[in-house]
Amino acid sequence: MKYVDIEKSSRKYLYQLYKNMDYPYMGVTVNVDMTQLYLYCKKTNLSIFKTVLFFVSKAANSVTEFRYRLKEDKVIEYEMIHPSYTLLTVEDAFNFCTVEFDANFNRFYERAVIESEKLRGNIDIYHEPDRDDLIFVSCVPWLAFTQVIQPVNTKTADSIPRIAWGKYEKIGDTVKLPLGVQAHHALMDGLHLSRFYEKVQEYFYNIEKYL
Repeated sequence: MKYVDIEKSSRKYLYQLYKNMDYPYMGVTVNVDMTQLYLYCKKTNLSIFKTVLFFVSKAANSVTEFRYRLKEDKVIEYEMIHPSYTLLTVEDAFNFCTVEFDANFNRFYERAVIESEKLRGNIDIYHEPDRDDLIFVSCVPWLAFTQVIQPVNTKTADSIPRIAWGKYEKIGDTVKLPLGVQAHHALMDGLHLSRFYEKVQEYFYNIEKYL
C-alpha cells in the first residue's frame, strides 16, 4: 500500500469535484464476447463462474485506478486487490466469499474451490474482517440484464468497485455476457472503465494464452 499524491495528479480538480457529492458513483454495463471462454470451459469442465472471476479480477488489477481507495481523506493505492463475491449457500440466502487473488490461474482456481466449500450452508455474512483491498463481485445468472445498480454506503467513503455479471446468452455464433462495473467517480472515469473492459475482452478472446 502507498499514498497517492493527488495534488500532483492531472485529475486533481475532478477528484475534488466528485468526492464530496452525495452520490459520487458512476457505472456502465457492457455485453462482452465470452465465446472462447465458454467453449474452453465446456471442453475442460472448468467452472465458468470461477474462470470469469479470475479474469475480471486480473483485469481490475491491471488498471491502476481500480486499486485506488479513499482512506481518511487521502488516496491510497494497493499493490493487489482481491475478489469478494456473493456465494449462494442455502436457498434464497448468500454469503460473502473472499478469494485471495493470484495471477496464476490454477492456484487461484484451487483457492476459489476451497473457500466456496468452506461456506456451504453458512449464512453468517459477518465472518470476514473489515478491509477495502477488495472488489465486490456479484453474479445474477438468472437475468440477462442491460443495467445494474449496486448498494453502497453513502455515509462513509465507500470506494470499493462493484463488478456484476448476469446470464450469458447465445446470439448467433457468439456467447455474450452482460458485465457491469460501478465505481467511485473521484477515483476513475469512463476512460479507466474502458481500459478494464479492453483487458477483459482481450483475455476472453485469448483464453488459453492467459491461463
